[in-house]
Amino acid sequence: MVGVPTGSPDGARGIDGVVRRLRAIAAGLPPTDGVAVFNRMYLTVTEGVRTGLGGFTDPPAVAELDVLFAGRYLLAVDAVAAGRRPPACWRPLFEQRADPEVHPLQFALAGMNAHIQHDLPLAVVDTCLRLGREPEQLEDDYHRINGLLAEVETAVREQLMPGPDVLERLEPMTHRIGAWSVGTAREAAWGSVQLLWGLRGRPAAARACAAALDGAVGLLGRALLLPLGLREPAVGGAPTAAAPVPGTPVAGLLPVARSRPATDTTRAGR
Repeated sequence: MVGVPTGSPDGARGIDGVVRRLRAIAAGLPPTDGVAVFNRMYLTVTEGVRTGLGGFTDPPAVAELDVLFAGRYLLAVDAVAAGRRPPACWRPLFEQRADPEVHPLQFALAGMNAHIQHDLPLAVVDTCLRLGREPEQLEDDYHRINGLLAEVETAVREQLMPGPDVLERLEPMTHRIGAWSVGTAREAAWGSVQLLWGLRGRPAAARACAAALDGAVGLLGRALLLPLGLREPAVGGAPTAAAPVPGTPVAGLLPVARSRPATDTTRAGR
């Protein structure tokens, strides 16, 4: 659609295939890598959608959307692994993935920002075109996924947010990331769906709209990833890590501190 690669790369056939690819990417990255932070959270979301697929109004459409949606992230992963530039919305995360001055929560939200505000509307339109649906026919299921995403976002924030003793020093970060929410992002994405769907008979205008969206989402991603020097000193000079919050869907999966730059081992997930 609109001149942008669609579909999922080899190795991601169906939701099960997407889960396998996400697990392979996670296995090939150090846990402190910024892409790994987002990838593990996204794996949790994808597994949740797969588990609850039967509860949606239109399971085949949700499954198709899930694969096309994931495919855009996986294509960005493969582009970087092959030495190519990913879409503008993904560049901030991939370029700053090893920056020790960026907090893990910033990486998680920057990835969600790129995937929800750019990839999601394009994937919804692609799904409608492939299956002969109107966006309104997917709207109820689209909003039903909000509950799952909200739960994961809350767990991520609780697990990765620094303790109260350092919040004052980190106030610029907490203000910035506090203004971003998955619900607001998905509402904005639905507006983009309607705009792109209305332009489907005007390819040049649709491509221009998608390109503008890509660039705008990328700018927001850079704002979310502004380095803030968030490493906390500990005995011996080593960074400290906050304890994960038990009982959350992602507890134990996401890193809570960065200790060393990460190398680009994304290729291992291919």
